[in-house]
Amino acid sequence: MSGFVSGCVICGAPLEYHDRQRSMTCAVCGRSFMSNTECVSGHYVCDSCHSDGLSMVARVCLSSESKDPTDTVTRLMGLPGIHMHGPEHHVMVGSALLTAYRNCGGDIDLESALDEMANRGRQLPGGVCGLWGNCGAAVSCGMAYSIITGSTPLSGDSWGRCNIMTSRCLEAIGSLGGPRCCKRDSYAALEAASRYIGETLGVEIPVGRPVCGFSSLNPQCKGDACPYHAN
Repeated sequence: MSGFVSGCVICGAPLEYHDRQRSMTCAVCGRSFMSNTECVSGHYVCDSCHSDGLSMVARVCLSSESKDPTDTVTRLMGLPGIHMHGPEHHVMVGSALLTAYRNCGGDIDLESALDEMANRGRQLPGGVCGLWGNCGAAVSCGMAYSIITGSTPLSGDSWGRCNIMTSRCLEAIGSLGGPRCCKRDSYAALEAASRYIGETLGVEIPVGRPVCGFSSLNPQCKGDACPYHAN
């Protein structure tokens, strides 16, 4: 791929989002998929090819000593192959939260937890924030909480807390309004998730207020209406 970090990763053109799925062929791997998204020039890139920058995530997280998940996720956002928007955030957000949990004293095998986070996060399609009403950054935090607590569909208290975790993150994201911004939504989810982990698991995760350095890559940036915008 050409390496465009905003818009179409093939040509950089703006993306179109349809309210109904259409049959499309990935311009990278050639596989056919049903999707709601293509660029105005007709290109479509599947979620797997769009997320080709995820190979470095575990290495960065395992070497991180930061207790602030927004610091770690910002480092991940700057990796080669990570785009302004896209489903790679569904892995990165939960990975940053797991890393902070470990670095703040949480009892977790981080390497195996990151492997599981990647397996789960890759299953969540891009664009679900607007199409499902369920932002992947929030779901990623719910996945991380599930991994930490060992929750399954048959669990009791932890099952409920996993869903509350996601709902707290969704409320934080939704209260900021659209259009979507994967950077803004990641930061908002991690702030809410860190608070909830402190409340329920007793591991205090300090979160500063990150200053976004990606605004110039986002044509829909809300500017000063975003709490993370560099004023």
